[in-house]
Amino acid sequence: MDATLDTTLYTPPDTAPGAEPVPSLRETVYGQLRAAVLDGGFGPRERLAETRLAARFRVSRTPVREALARLLADGLIERGDGGFFVTIPNLAQLRDLYELRVTLELRGIARAIEDPSVRHDPAVLQAELDRWYAMRERPPAPDPRFVVQDERFHAELSRAAGNPALTDALVAVGERIRRVRMYDFLTPDRIGTTVTEHIEIMEAVRDGRLDDGHRALHAHVGDSMAVVLERARRAMTQMALHADRL
Repeated sequence: MDATLDTTLYTPPDTAPGAEPVPSLRETVYGQLRAAVLDGGFGPRERLAETRLAARFRVSRTPVREALARLLADGLIERGDGGFFVTIPNLAQLRDLYELRVTLELRGIARAIEDPSVRHDPAVLQAELDRWYAMRERPPAPDPRFVVQDERFHAELSRAAGNPALTDALVAVGERIRRVRMYDFLTPDRIGTTVTEHIEIMEAVRDGRLDDGHRALHAHVGDSMAVVLERARRAMTQMALHADRL
């Protein structure tokens, strides 16, 4: 039986639910709309109309308008013909964002290789490893939302290296390419390969085999720009096919 897929958006421990005061209405609407945008809740060509969104969230148009303005500033939506639409990077933008992602991913381990005083937090590594061991035992069904689990793995691996700014940057770039990357997890083979590679990477880092971990991570996220671009093209094709079925 497939494992239940947890699609909760990644939040670092210091901003986990319950750690902050109850959010205001405007923050709640912004958070819910942002989550819907990131999680594929709107089609690539679907207009984000204030009136319809206000009815969806059962609020006035004012907090919706403010949320849209913030999402525009975040770069997650853009102005188009007749209103706002979810931002979908083109291939050139996607290439640049993927390249940035690879750089940030590898830096987390590289800094520990370069500086012996940098140690990965074993508790963070083991907790994340346990989640992936469970998925290896009961693989989740193919689902675009699996991308959330993938992002969490990479964020936790980065967080264990002890540079919060690096992790924040990685999370941010992951969010910007999520709408495309989520269509890279549509087959059992892709899910299985991801689970296996994640465990291999994190076990190497946990056991202090940093060079092995770095090589495995590089291969996993794309050891050449040609590989990165092919993954981007494939994901964009799947996204377009999915949109045409809606």
